[in-house]
Amino acid sequence: MEKIWGNLKKGLRFYCRENGFSDVILGLSGGLDSAVVSVLAAEALGAEHVYCLMMKTGYTSALSLEIARELAEMNKFNYRGLDIQPLVDSQQKFLTAALGTEPKKVVVENLQARERGKILMAFSNQFGYLVLACGNRSEAATGYCTLYGDTCGGLMPIGDLFKTQIFELARWRNRQGYVIPEAVINRAPSAELSSGQKDEDSLPPYAVLDEILGLYLDGGKTAAEIKAQGFSSQTVDWVVRSYERTAFKREQMPPVLKL
Repeated sequence: MEKIWGNLKKGLRFYCRENGFSDVILGLSGGLDSAVVSVLAAEALGAEHVYCLMMKTGYTSALSLEIARELAEMNKFNYRGLDIQPLVDSQQKFLTAALGTEPKKVVVENLQARERGKILMAFSNQFGYLVLACGNRSEAATGYCTLYGDTCGGLMPIGDLFKTQIFELARWRNRQGYVIPEAVINRAPSAELSSGQKDEDSLPPYAVLDEILGLYLDGGKTAAEIKAQGFSSQTVDWVVRSYERTAFKREQMPPVLKL
């Protein structure tokens, strides 16, 4: 983990320097991925060069707001909270008229992510910040992300790490010095785009998902070979199918720091 953390810091610093950016901005959600990216950026560039926005909606939990504030205070980066629910409501009203019917649940969920992406890009245009996308390899491989929303940005620093690796990395970093609230490591991952939403409502448990992805993507195993190792046939088929049918999303994602 020490080597991974060091390489990520060097990679982020080099990428910003080579592309002419001194400052970065990201959406701070109260979740693990954005917490890790914010701390990484503060160490790589200096906390004064890191800007974080907590863009809450009606689905954002009190815990997420608390974690975001605590994280900003601990690491002393620039932090601001914005209520974007009025923007989402306005867009939903517009789309209802345009579509001639109420938008589907997935439309409303993605509206939230895309409003956040739009705001981050506005700050980038206004102040010259590089937008950091906080997605991970597990999400990218299965398409569990929103194009032009949480995939928006100029670099995806932890995009080469599976979710289980990010948990491990966060725990390792805290052993070197407490910089990530334990609550964000221990909570169930959620995009908080609808009521009671949890990642594992849509995905297999990350421990299972990442092992299958590792065998398929890095180990060169076929679906049949993975099933022969004892994994659920239905789960393996779902993972492989999800990977294959979401290639169009990965083609449009920001570059990642390769490890």
